[in-house]
Amino acid sequence: MPSFHFTYDSFPDATSIDPVLQQLMATAAEAARNLSYAPYSKFQVGAAVLLENDAVVQGSNQENASFPAGICAERVALNSAAVLYPGIKVLTIAIAYTKAHIDAEMADEVLSPCGICRQVISEVYQRQNSPIRLLMSSANGKIIMINDAQNLLPFSFGSHML
Repeated sequence: MPSFHFTYDSFPDATSIDPVLQQLMATAAEAARNLSYAPYSKFQVGAAVLLENDAVVQGSNQENASFPAGICAERVALNSAAVLYPGIKVLTIAIAYTKAHIDAEMADEVLSPCGICRQVISEVYQRQNSPIRLLMSSANGKIIMINDAQNLLPFSFGSHML
């Protein structure tokens, strides 16, 4: 029977990763704390995208009373990067979150992109034809690193199918 497997790295905190990636995670956490608009869920998400030209673009979730008109942090960051730096490859995406009241069990949970964000990341990958590293963190600082975010959406739908 066919199966799908991939590897990832897990780190107890940001001090265990490369300093450039540490800064990227800090930038994502800053976006969650300071840029997120989450008056309904109180679940603040931030993203930071590192581009091939070393530029970093932040994004944060933006909620809307007319649910589901809001947008996730990853899509804000990726779309902003595409507009601000057209044609420049995305190297890494870092995702961080915070919440008004995080219980101990939730604080250890590593945040993973939703299905729509996975599709958007997949489309960015298809456009640039190169892997995108993904850093996902828990509120307590644990980090999971996937060297190719395309692994999060096997059998993805793409423009070649239209």
